[in-house]
Amino acid sequence: MKFKLIIASVPDTRTDDIVDAARAEGATGCTVLTNARGQGLKKTKTFLGLDLTGARDVVLIIVEQHLARRILERIGAVGQMDASPGAGVAIQIDVEDAIGLGTQMKTLQSEIEDEI
Repeated sequence: MKFKLIIASVPDTRTDDIVDAARAEGATGCTVLTNARGQGLKKTKTFLGLDLTGARDVVLIIVEQHLARRILERIGAVGQMDASPGAGVAIQIDVEDAIGLGTQMKTLQSEIEDEI
């Protein structure tokens, strides 16, 4: 089985919606890294050295490759990532090797067999 890693950087107010959308499309779990920071095209404003941008989270999701594009598109739609600057970004990359997915393999195999 081949896997993809989906990485989404989103405002913390949308994290739960992103995770729920990924699960609805077949993701079996995720890791959320909180309090991330980032910059887009324009430098963010500060007030007395304090960053005025909202908190961001990074969501990491390992999925079977056949589900990856559908999950990525759903995350983009739910997060309204193309609607405005700062709404978030999501990418997918190939996973060369992984361990620790043994407990999820049966679920993944049955879902993929249903898809194919």
